[in-house]
Amino acid sequence: MDTPAPFRADLGRSVRLLRAFRLEQSNPDFFYGTLAMDTVAQLGTYTELAGATVADVGGGPGYFADALRAAGARPVCVDCDAGEMRLRDGRPPRDAVLGSALDLPLATGSVDVCFSSNVLEHVPDPLRMAAEMVRVTRPGGIVYLSYTVWLSLWGGHETSPWHYLGGHYAARRYTRRHGRRPKNVYGESMFAVGVARPLAWARRCPDAELLDAVPRYHPRWARHVVHLPGVRELVTWNLLLVLRRR
Repeated sequence: MDTPAPFRADLGRSVRLLRAFRLEQSNPDFFYGTLAMDTVAQLGTYTELAGATVADVGGGPGYFADALRAAGARPVCVDCDAGEMRLRDGRPPRDAVLGSALDLPLATGSVDVCFSSNVLEHVPDPLRMAAEMVRVTRPGGIVYLSYTVWLSLWGGHETSPWHYLGGHYAARRYTRRHGRRPKNVYGESMFAVGVARPLAWARRCPDAELLDAVPRYHPRWARHVVHLPGVRELVTWNLLLVLRRR
C-alpha cells in the first residue's frame, strides 16, 4: 500500500469517495482500501502518525490498520467479531486483539491515537464506546471517531433509503426482497445515532477537548453544516469528531 497523498478536503475528493462507495459490495478491497488511505491522510492532519501507537477500534479485516502501518504507525486492531477479522484472506489482521468497543481490552492511557471509522452506529451504547476511546488514549493523544448519521441517505446502510420509514420496516423489506436478512439489522447490529447527542457529549467531555467536528466526506466549505440543528441530521452523512485527551 502506497503512502497516503497530502489530504485535501475538496469537491474532487468527495466525488471520488462517492464513486468508491458504489463499489462497497462488489469490490470491497477497492472501496475499503480507498477509504482507508483517505482516512489516514485526514487523521495525519491532526497528529503525527510515524511511530505512534494507534488503536483501530472495530477494525475488522484490517484495511485501516494496513494504511496506518504504511504511514509509519503501530496499529492494534480491536474487534469483537473474529469472523469479520478474517473476511479478507481467512486470517486476522496483524497485531489484532479480540474485544468489545464497549470495554476495550487496553490499559488506560496506553495509546497515542484511538481511531474508529463507522463503528459507533453498530454498538448499543455509543457514548460508552466514545468514553472508552478517550480512556485508553494518553494525555495529549488524539481520538478520531467517525460514524454514519442515522437520518442521512446512507443511515440505514444496505436497507437505505427505507430506514426513513423505520429501521424495523427497512429490515423486513430487505429480507423480503433479497431472501435473507441484512448484515446490518436495526436494533441488533445497527442503531439510530444522530449528530446532536454525540456532539454535545464531545463538547462537554471532562477528559478531552473537542478539536474538530466536521462532515467527514464533505468539502471543506461545507463543514459548518454540523452546527445547523435539524439540517445537520439530514446532510452531515458521516460525522467526524476529533478530540485531544486532557
